[in-house]
Amino acid sequence: MGRLFLMSLAPTGAIYSCKHCQTHLAYAHHIVSKMFRCKHGKAYLFDKVVNVNDGEKDDRMMTTGLHTVCDIFCVGCGAILGWKYVSAFEKSQRYKEGKFILERCKIHGGGPTDRIQLWAEHDARISESEDDDQDTM
Repeated sequence: MGRLFLMSLAPTGAIYSCKHCQTHLAYAHHIVSKMFRCKHGKAYLFDKVVNVNDGEKDDRMMTTGLHTVCDIFCVGCGAILGWKYVSAFEKSQRYKEGKFILERCKIHGGGPTDRIQLWAEHDARISESEDDDQDTM
């Protein structure tokens, strides 16, 4: 399968992560809009996300018109998180091109307390793995 490389986001702002495996996905300050909706409820439009894989391109009719999109999946657990806008057929919708939708029900975080908790868990995992390395010597 290959080696898995994850990008950890520095705790310089509120962080959104995968609901299933806590893989970092995006900073809250990269949200372009919170006014989007998906099948499961609210969704956020992000300018930048990390730790996602793109699926196959697909033309989809959405409430704002026809778009070419590809689903995005968490690199940590493979869960579908939303989609990426590849292209828009209507000129007024082209601002979405290259941006990402993350479905709110599939992510968590965004608040400062969530960020502190995430980094506390991250630090605990690092110290556990260092202890494991020392045991093998």
